[in-house]
Amino acid sequence: MKLGVSTWAYAWAIGVPGYAPSKPMDVFSFVRRSAQLGVRLVQIADNLPLDGLPKEDLDALAVETERLGLSVEVGTRGLEHERLDAYLELCLRFKSPILRTITDLPGQEPPLEDIIVTIKSVIQEFEQAGVTLAIENHDRFTAREFERLIQEVASPNIGICLDTVNSFGALEGPEAVVGRLAPYTVNLHLKEFTIRRADFLMGFQIEGKPAGQGRLDIPWLLGQIRDNGHDPNAILEQWPYPEPDIEKTIRKEDDWAAESVSFLRALIAE
Repeated sequence: MKLGVSTWAYAWAIGVPGYAPSKPMDVFSFVRRSAQLGVRLVQIADNLPLDGLPKEDLDALAVETERLGLSVEVGTRGLEHERLDAYLELCLRFKSPILRTITDLPGQEPPLEDIIVTIKSVIQEFEQAGVTLAIENHDRFTAREFERLIQEVASPNIGICLDTVNSFGALEGPEAVVGRLAPYTVNLHLKEFTIRRADFLMGFQIEGKPAGQGRLDIPWLLGQIRDNGHDPNAILEQWPYPEPDIEKTIRKEDDWAAESVSFLRALIAE
């Protein structure tokens, strides 16, 4: 298991709709900051899409990550055949063993049966390339439904990118999700959280925290994954609640990343 940092650990610095930083973090700034944090792995996901970069920037990125001693995991969002083909090529270019993706796009939430058919139509390409398609548990489907997806595709080159918070959207907490999906986990998104009652008392809020400062039992989580015979890379993601000023939010996000990597390093020694 290697510890890595995702572009979703720096979502505010990269840019969130409605919250534009004065100087958005680009992919080169992201990989350099990740190296400064002391990790040797980055996951470049859909909020900094690699397929939007010109060839010369992709070439320069490959040179820069090699100079920094960083391995790269590639991520995207969606299951269109053309998209998966393009990202499979990017995986090969950056020697990424996985392609992390999410089943849905804005305005596109296909039924599970259609998703299974779509993945079956492309999975042989991943088998031939030696790349594993890592499907993230993302809000809409339950862990049981993700398990069905993996079982019905029935390929050694498909697995779960297990996120520790997303499944609250499907009314499932970490114990339920890990208990069912740990056997299929090929990539792990470490996202710390807390749950607190809203200030006006009616309802609850799920918010991010630095790793080790929230409700997630990270030693238990890592133990559950390892007990299932897996050793996936663990990728830091973050959900910092915004400050009134975007620049203060960005500074908080960076402070959290440093604190989280320091905490996780004691648990993931590589």
